[in-house]
Amino acid sequence: MQSIQKKWDEIYRQAGSSIPTPSLVLQQNSHLLPERGTALDLACGRGGNALFLAKAGLNVQAWDISAIAIAQLQHNADINNLAVKTEVRDVASRPPPANSIDILVVSFFLDRPLCSALLAAIKPGGLLFYQTYCQQKVDQRGPSNPDYLLKENELLQLFSSMKVRVYREEALAGNCTEGLRNQAILVAEK
Repeated sequence: MQSIQKKWDEIYRQAGSSIPTPSLVLQQNSHLLPERGTALDLACGRGGNALFLAKAGLNVQAWDISAIAIAQLQHNADINNLAVKTEVRDVASRPPPANSIDILVVSFFLDRPLCSALLAAIKPGGLLFYQTYCQQKVDQRGPSNPDYLLKENELLQLFSSMKVRVYREEALAGNCTEGLRNQAILVAEK
């Protein structure tokens, strides 16, 4: 864990202190959020999703392995008077408990063995907002290691027991200069 934590601490240290933005899957589908509930921004980084969820009035938790990212998020939450419960946490070794969250947001993080625990953590009727990189890419943005890239339709398979509300994975079809490329997004209901 130590080397992974150091790697991400350095990445977030270099990123600076600008206000992070929420993921596209959350921005475009925020109308599906409930009026209240417990939300978790998992592997939250600088917390763009967590801040967005807190502004929406949800009870928000945000976890990341990087203490630097968590400190930046907490600072942004404090100056904007937003309640976000932050925690430095290795989510792969300490996933959320079963039936503990209403809304789970995961962006640009993929740990396949963790997916069953994530599914179990979502309460019945709860929502998953997921966005990450795919193997079929039009450019080199995102990771190059296939362990961190979705195979075609894999996001649907990883959460196949959930009801799909939104799915988008354009891959290399059509005009590759337009649309959502390099990524897949999923909103699903348990």
